[in-house]
Amino acid sequence: MPHGIPPDPWADLRAHTQARLALGRAGAALPTAELLRFGMAHAQARDAVHIPLDAEALAAQLQALGCTTLPVHSAAPDRATYLLRPDLGRRLCDADAQMLRAQAAAPIDLLLVVADGLSSLAVARQAPPLIEALRQQAPAGWHLGPVVIAQQARVALGDEVGALLGARLVAVLVGERPGLSSPDSLGIYLTWQPQVGRSDAERNCISNVRPEGLQPALAAARLWWLCRAARELGQTGVGLKDRSDGLTLAAEMGAGSLAPAQLRAEK
Repeated sequence: MPHGIPPDPWADLRAHTQARLALGRAGAALPTAELLRFGMAHAQARDAVHIPLDAEALAAQLQALGCTTLPVHSAAPDRATYLLRPDLGRRLCDADAQMLRAQAAAPIDLLLVVADGLSSLAVARQAPPLIEALRQQAPAGWHLGPVVIAQQARVALGDEVGALLGARLVAVLVGERPGLSSPDSLGIYLTWQPQVGRSDAERNCISNVRPEGLQPALAAARLWWLCRAARELGQTGVGLKDRSDGLTLAAEMGAGSLAPAQLRAEK
């Protein structure tokens, strides 16, 4: 360090977070290095939103894990329309809706729908390891349907897909809106007895699934806790409180049932 320049007291704290704090200044402006880093983060966030998902590559990865995949597309014909018309991203295109109606499938306990959402980068990076962890931790007797890969899709698309395939529960793995320090964050939205018209109050959400946030194995354990709790209560959303942090996950995964006191919201 050059003579006469005091050490930066914030340096140690910056090593533990990606948050932008104590950036310093050059006169009345940001230092050049920080301005460049901000520009890079903004560009990465824009790319995460606009770059299309490589659905074929994702399907190949999931098939290598032993998954059967099923591609679908929302009613939004392209990315520009998807961003301008959120309503179209919540419904299937007519051809794929008809295709799913013709599917002859066994009853499905949990259907996984992988949706590009607002970050194709998040889906490409986080969905394969998360799905692998979910399959490894699956409780005995639970039937998972094919992994549905949905393009130009928003969370509510899972309601229509789940209803057409007769799923008891649907979990939508979706690219979350990117932040300036997290362009690749994946969210999970769980809905009991999916059907068109379900509201966000009827879902449970697990967010920030990525190496710097919630690790895939822990996210999978939390989702399975919620799935079993939802089956016990017959609902998701505001009536189901996530109390998985209060239990030993390993013990919970081996338990046969959940006590109502562990599931219901406190009065």
